[in-house]
Amino acid sequence: MPQRSSAARAIVAMRHLVGPIVCSCALPALAQQPAATEVKAPPVQVISTTPLPGIGLPKDTVPANVQTGDAENLRNPSTMTTPQLMERSFDSVNVNEAQGNPYQPDVNFRGFTASPLLGTSPGLSVFQDGVRINEPLGDTVNWDLIPNSAISTITLVPGSNPVFGLNTLGGSIAITTKDGFAFPGLAAQAYAGSFGRAAADIEFGGARDRLGYFVTGNAFYERGWRDNSSSQIRQGFGKLSFRDRDASVDFSLTGADNTLNGSQAIPLSFLQQNREQSYTFPDTFNNQVVMANLVGKYALSPLNLLQGNVYYRGFKSKNFSTNVNDDFDPTLPVDTGNTQGQNVEVDVDTNGWGFGVQYSYLGNLGALKNQLTLGVSLDAARTDFTQSDQEANFAPDRSNLPVGPFSVETQARTDNTYWGLYATDTLSPASWIDITLAGRYNWAEVTIRDLSGTNPALDGNNRFSRFNPAAGVTFKPMPALTAYASYNEGMRVPTPVELTCASPAAPCALPNAFLADPPLDPVIAKTWEFGVRGSITPTVRWHATAYQTTLDNDILFVSASAAAPNTGFFQNVGTTRRRGVELGIGGTVHRLTFAASYSYINAQFRTSFTEFSPSNSSADAVGDIQVQSGNRLPLIPRNILKLRAAYLFGAGFTLGAGMYAQDSQYVRGNENNLDPSGKIAGYAVFVVDARWKFAPDWELFGVINNLFDRKYNSSGVLGTNFFNGPGNTFDATATTREVFYSPAAPLGAWIGIRYAPGARG
Repeated sequence: MPQRSSAARAIVAMRHLVGPIVCSCALPALAQQPAATEVKAPPVQVISTTPLPGIGLPKDTVPANVQTGDAENLRNPSTMTTPQLMERSFDSVNVNEAQGNPYQPDVNFRGFTASPLLGTSPGLSVFQDGVRINEPLGDTVNWDLIPNSAISTITLVPGSNPVFGLNTLGGSIAITTKDGFAFPGLAAQAYAGSFGRAAADIEFGGARDRLGYFVTGNAFYERGWRDNSSSQIRQGFGKLSFRDRDASVDFSLTGADNTLNGSQAIPLSFLQQNREQSYTFPDTFNNQVVMANLVGKYALSPLNLLQGNVYYRGFKSKNFSTNVNDDFDPTLPVDTGNTQGQNVEVDVDTNGWGFGVQYSYLGNLGALKNQLTLGVSLDAARTDFTQSDQEANFAPDRSNLPVGPFSVETQARTDNTYWGLYATDTLSPASWIDITLAGRYNWAEVTIRDLSGTNPALDGNNRFSRFNPAAGVTFKPMPALTAYASYNEGMRVPTPVELTCASPAAPCALPNAFLADPPLDPVIAKTWEFGVRGSITPTVRWHATAYQTTLDNDILFVSASAAAPNTGFFQNVGTTRRRGVELGIGGTVHRLTFAASYSYINAQFRTSFTEFSPSNSSADAVGDIQVQSGNRLPLIPRNILKLRAAYLFGAGFTLGAGMYAQDSQYVRGNENNLDPSGKIAGYAVFVVDARWKFAPDWELFGVINNLFDRKYNSSGVLGTNFFNGPGNTFDATATTREVFYSPAAPLGAWIGIRYAPGARG
């Protein structure tokens, strides 16, 4: 953990008054530590349990399996991005690379997803310094817009914790950024290797008296291991800070300008020929963001703390994709009005703003030790959405050949307004018991307006409101053992994309043309969690957790076209349920750091419904399948095993190795689990990494991913292959129904150098 400069001591008195602050105290859980640099007993972990990263609670008082990582974890050569860190270190997390791009993964936790792709059912909320960064149009999360070198801590809070607001069905991810007090000096690194990857980042921070500053920038380029899958990442972050005895203020700016190319899933027949090829291309995303955030804390008295933030977030995205024309008629000439494909260009321009105010009281309630927090928040956004279509045919390499100009299909404006009023209180009747009560009232409005003047039926207002409660208790019968139990409820409101694509009579592609469709009900989550955790020695800890989350009125994207696997509509499908177990142990013994975790996730539909999935071999004559209660949800493995060990040799050399393994999972379109080909086989992959401090302040590092070059797939969907002509060219008279897979990356190796003076090293 980075050491604070002497200037940071100016706020020690305030911290003694108001309690530990999570952003300066949180360390990664022992089970998630990277390669060790020294063996030492960990300090008490403090966890933030509210969106604003201010007052925290000791981890042993939190009735949940909270997991943390920090800047030191992201320095590990094997975990250099946020999704990669969570996949390899956190319980019940797996990652699907449906787009074949390392910066566009679906991050899944306990069967709930945070994804950059429209149409993926969202279930995780993500915060950066108290700002909710799920994009308002589809509640998507663009992982490429989060500057990794700016991250101080990452906290994954499981369950439907209502305090974190809308979309917190399975958990919330809270990211806290660095400041110049905790991260002084210059640090830089660069690395390069497989797939044409070259990356570098630099950061500089410092403090003088009560003022601090921190700036960082990241640059990343990769050709990609698959065809047409290059990435160019440019990220920047800066923060100015003020610290006084009773107050602190931080003003930060985040910016990014990225170009991401995806390769989509490919049919099994393609996969057997060449795993690197694309289906159709290009599929390009240009993402830009500018976010300004002002965060302040003030100690009104030794027992009263006021915190708040106000922010602006501007997000722009331009997506160009090439798709097969669902309505192509092979009996007619290929000409205008009957082309093989279609180019789709989507422009999204979002301006978001909001604020949060949070009051904490740290005094006793009678004889009860108490920590009470009351808060109110507003998140508002306006999004202009434009979709334009262009007819196209396919070249022999399956790239597009445009036919005619683009024509505007949709022009719409959506307004999101989310208000929240919340409270959480932790009471301690005795030193061995802590009781937490919490709740949040959410009020949400989603307004949709047609801007083209040709589709007035699109106009509509949708309002949702609900109070969501939570309660939990922790018991500490002895210092080395804690038991806990909790219950909480959360709410997700339908996004504008879902509300405008909810009719089976008018299915849409994603990104979709907005239509006037029937309303959807909000999703309600109810989570139970029970667990025990403890320590074997001061540096070795273990945990065991069992949980169940039930969703009422769950919303899924249901396939609706035999010709295109990503065409369909959103609908409430009744009840779904996730049950699971998490077991873990880890820590340090002499020079060895180790971690082992096992996760069991049983995700099921609990309500029967009919889905159109004509590429499913069990479909009836019209292409329908019957999904039954007890069928497993797609793309969620039941069993996940993670192992990690690192040994510190002499002369500053550390060697580490890890394994990630999961069993089989069903693909999309096989929700009834009856198509024998509609599965993704289980796999195990290995990674090795090394770090060598060859001189003061200097370090060489390297990593080999997928050490044994395992050929496996991370995502899949049942669909129709239109490219069965000579050399895999377009032939609509010889289509085949196949499973489409997103292949995972092969063996890759990278080597780099890092400069980090003093404590930063």
